[in-house]
Amino acid sequence: MTATTVQKRVTIDASLTSVFEYLDDPSNQPEFTPSLTHSETLDTLPNGGKRVAYTYTMAGIDLTGELEATTYEPQSKIVWELGGDLEGSITWEFEGNETMTTFTYEAQYEIPVPVLDAVIEPFARRYNERELSTTVENIKTRLEAKTSERNN
Repeated sequence: MTATTVQKRVTIDASLTSVFEYLDDPSNQPEFTPSLTHSETLDTLPNGGKRVAYTYTMAGIDLTGELEATTYEPQSKIVWELGGDLEGSITWEFEGNETMTTFTYEAQYEIPVPVLDAVIEPFARRYNERELSTTVENIKTRLEAKTSERNN
């Protein structure tokens, strides 16, 4: 396995509350994560976070496992620990107010050997950076559209 880290930050014209609520619902995750084909809440944890089953397709290979919100600070931060075919963590940080939110998404994970066998590592890194860019832009677009609909 090879470790990789990607990070993106985006400013969204939507309230901190609406951004957090949207992202905190795992059923929304396939809407904004291009290669995530399945995301299902398995359990709500004592800290308020969730345990989620996922299927993510990387280089044509379906990777399955679970995410667990080990840190859950409403409207501030969620740290997801990945288990299964992908191992690592995803950190979401939120800063904002009633009209604007800055959202930071950082992922650190191990790329499984079968994926590395399918594509060379630099390609996999660029692929994941593009995926993350698309993900944060999708979040921005969807939440700004929802805010616009409510204001009209």
